[in-house]
Amino acid sequence: MLEQSMSEQDEIRAIMQMVPHRYPFLLVDRVLECIPGESITALKNVTINEPFFQGHFPGQPVMPGVLILEALAQAGLILGMRTMDADDGTIVYIAGIDKARFKRQVIPGDQLHLKLSIGSAKKRLWKFNAEAWVGEQLACRAEMMAVPGAP
Repeated sequence: MLEQSMSEQDEIRAIMQMVPHRYPFLLVDRVLECIPGESITALKNVTINEPFFQGHFPGQPVMPGVLILEALAQAGLILGMRTMDADDGTIVYIAGIDKARFKRQVIPGDQLHLKLSIGSAKKRLWKFNAEAWVGEQLACRAEMMAVPGAP
């Protein structure tokens, strides 16, 4: 059995403090890089054990596009929380998604790299440029809007 290092355990705890979702809906496994106010790169390991693969699609499992967008939104939430340095229970909510395009199927065994940058930030509205990559292949691209709000 592999042992998880203390820093990895601390990292998932930190993610769970910022993202209110839990299994099976917590879709960020790790933050690879976060520059508050600028960008984030996070990771979702896609395994055959994901509950959505039972019905999407039997015999040919494909991660639903809306869940790729949700994984990107959760990474954006982490970027927003770290940018605001919020530990008061503030949550960043998705206000809109534009120009979503899916370029490649995401299947079991893929590592989904979630890359977001802040396009613009006003007091109550942030715009993110979001991309999901598998290796060197773009899987999804979208523009996302988010607003911070009370829990």
